[in-house]
Amino acid sequence: MKLPIMFYQRLFKNSSLTIFLFLTTFINAQQNQQLTIYSSDKEQSVAVQKIMIDADYTFDEALRGSSIPSSVKNKLDLVSVKYYGFDGKLHQGQIIVNKEIANDIVDIFKVIEKIKFPVEKVVPIVEYNWSDEKSMNDNNTSSFNYRFISGSRILSMHANGLAIDINPKQNPYVKNGTSIPAGSEYKLKNMGTIEPDSKIVKVFKEKGWTWGGDWKSLKDYQHFQKIIK
Repeated sequence: MKLPIMFYQRLFKNSSLTIFLFLTTFINAQQNQQLTIYSSDKEQSVAVQKIMIDADYTFDEALRGSSIPSSVKNKLDLVSVKYYGFDGKLHQGQIIVNKEIANDIVDIFKVIEKIKFPVEKVVPIVEYNWSDEKSMNDNNTSSFNYRFISGSRILSMHANGLAIDINPKQNPYVKNGTSIPAGSEYKLKNMGTIEPDSKIVKVFKEKGWTWGGDWKSLKDYQHFQKIIK
């Protein structure tokens, strides 16, 4: 039996619509799968964010050019951390710390990321040819640097990776009215400033760290350190 041509036209039209709807649904499902990740902690989906990579060193690269005793080097670890930058975007950086405090740093940066406290950058000081001054002037957050306390021959807590400086420009070292880095100023409520009652100070102290902002003879607002017993 020969069917009317309109039958075929109607069939083709309906089939095309069905195929179109199927493909649209399939493509949308694939796109949603690519744009969504799942948190095992909260069992909820969150949108994937593009992460800005601030540092991507190997351990040996991050220590290149530093003349440190092997006894110190063996105590160090290279840790990757995430944080929101001053641009509001999610960043990933790296920091060299003592192995004894590595877990503390990981946990604290999880808090920093969660509360979206802005950190401009976290890059190993090898990027600045081991110059603490250049690192601070670039507002870099760092830990290990085999150096002496300024104006002395006493090794800094940084020399063993047991201290961290966060956003030096917003949280300067202040003594006798002079701020370091030059031109920096400690102003509460400014972006990246560590405030005395902030969550960051609280979480550091809960883990046994001391804050330079509590010191009496001088203030080192960027500085946290931990003495290992």
